[in-house]
Amino acid sequence: MPARTDDAVLDDLAETARAVQVSSRTERAGWLRGIADRLEAERDGLVAIADRETRPGEARLGGEVLRTTGQLRMFAEVVEEGSYLEAVVDTADPAAAPPRPEIRRLLRPIGPVAVFAASNFPFAFSVAGGDTASALAAGCPVVVKAHSGHPELSRETARLVREALAAAGAPAGTFALVEGRETGLRLARAAAIRAVAFTGSLAGGRGLLAAIAERPDPIPFFGELGSVNPVVVTPGAVEARGDAIADGLVDSFTLGAGQFCTKPGIVFVPAGFASRDALRRAVERRPAFALLTERITDAFLPGTDRLRAAGDVQVVAGSVSRGVDGVTAAVLHTTVANVIRNSDALLEECFGPLTLLVEYRSLDEVHAALALIDGSLTATVHAEEHERDEVEGLVDILAERAGRVLFDGWPTGVAVTWGQHHGGPWPATTSQHTSVGASAIRRFLRPVAFQNAPEYALPADLRDDALTRIPHRVDGRLIVP
Repeated sequence: MPARTDDAVLDDLAETARAVQVSSRTERAGWLRGIADRLEAERDGLVAIADRETRPGEARLGGEVLRTTGQLRMFAEVVEEGSYLEAVVDTADPAAAPPRPEIRRLLRPIGPVAVFAASNFPFAFSVAGGDTASALAAGCPVVVKAHSGHPELSRETARLVREALAAAGAPAGTFALVEGRETGLRLARAAAIRAVAFTGSLAGGRGLLAAIAERPDPIPFFGELGSVNPVVVTPGAVEARGDAIADGLVDSFTLGAGQFCTKPGIVFVPAGFASRDALRRAVERRPAFALLTERITDAFLPGTDRLRAAGDVQVVAGSVSRGVDGVTAAVLHTTVANVIRNSDALLEECFGPLTLLVEYRSLDEVHAALALIDGSLTATVHAEEHERDEVEGLVDILAERAGRVLFDGWPTGVAVTWGQHHGGPWPATTSQHTSVGASAIRRFLRPVAFQNAPEYALPADLRDDALTRIPHRVDGRLIVP
C-alpha cells in the first residue's frame, strides 16, 4: 500500500531532512544514478502498466522512460560539477574602512519538497520525473502526490525508487508517495514541507495556492499551470516554405494527442494560409486520438465548443468529434479583430489535438493581439532573413510573454540540457525558475552567508579543500578548477 500523509510520514521527513542535507554530492549523484539504472532495468514492465492506464502507446512511453532516466543522470552530473552551489568567498580586509569581514556564501537545500505529479507525462513529470530528480539532487527529501490518472504506475515507480535509494545508501524516508486530492492538500499545508512543485491545470494550481496561503509560514510554490504558446508566421516564411510549415504545425499540435504543455495553441498567419490544401491533408492523415484520461476526454469537446462560440470562428481542417477510438484533430480559424473582441475565450488553453489559426493583414495587428496573451512557456517565430527588421520588434514582445523563444521550429519537444528554460510569466508558471534543465535545481535551494565562520563550522562545500574542486568566486573573480 502507498504511504499515507500521516504524522509518521511527516515525522520521517523532519528527521530525514538533516541527514539528506548533509549528504555529500558524490552520495547524491549515486542515488540518482541508482534510480535511473533501476527504472531502465524495469522499463518493459513500467511501459506496459503506463500504456494500460494512459494509452499513449509503448513507443512514446519507452522514449519517455529514457528521457526520465536521462534527466536523473544529468542531475547527477550537475551535482558533481558543483557550480549550482554558486559558492562565493569575500576575503577579509581589516584595513578597509570600515573593516571588511570574511563572507562565504552558497546555496543550501530548502528542505522537504512536495511534488505533485502531472497527468500528461506519466514518467518524465511524475513520480521519478524532473521535480523529484532536481529536489533530490539539491539535497531535499521528496514526497510525491501521485496523479489519479496512473495510480498503478505511480505505486510501482515509487517502489522502485525507494528500493534504489535504499540500495544506494540514502537515509530512510528520503522519498515517499501519497495519493488522493485531500491528502495532497494536507501535504501542501504540512509544517514539514518547505516547497511545493506542481504541474497541472490552472484550477488545480489555484487550489494549491489557496492551501499554501492558509499556512502560518508561506513557502514557495513552483507551479506550471497553462500555456497557449503563440506562434507567428511571417509572409516571407509562408512564401518560402508554406506547405512545410503547415505539415510541421500539424505534427506539433497533434504530438502526444495535443496534451503537451508546449503545444502551439494559437498561430498567427498571413491571410489565406488557413485555406492551404497541405494543412487540410496533414490533419486528415491523423487518426483519432485516445486521450490520457476520461476526465481529459470529457473536457475536450466542451473546450472546443467554447472556442467555436466566441464570435467568428470556423473549422478549416479536420473535424471536432468524438468516437469509439477517441477524439479527432481540428484546426480552427478566426481573425485578429475577433481575438481582440473575445480574448477571454479565445486565449484560454484547450487541452487536446486542436489549434487556432488567426489570420492577419499586418504585423501591427499581431502586435495588438499579442499584448492580450498571458504568459506562456514558449513563443515561436517563422520568418526569413529579409524580414529581420520586422522580426526584431516581434521578438521583444514575445520575450516579454514567454520563457523560451524559438525560431523556424516547433515548441513541442523540450531538450533536457544545461541551457534549457521551461517556464514563463503567469499563468505558465508561478516563478521565474525552470522545471526542465540543469537550473531546475535552483528552485529547491536557498542562499546562506557565513561571516567570519571558523573552518569547522562551514558547510563541507564551503571549506577550503572543497573549493579547490568546484567553480567558485573569490572577491568577484571566477575560479574554475
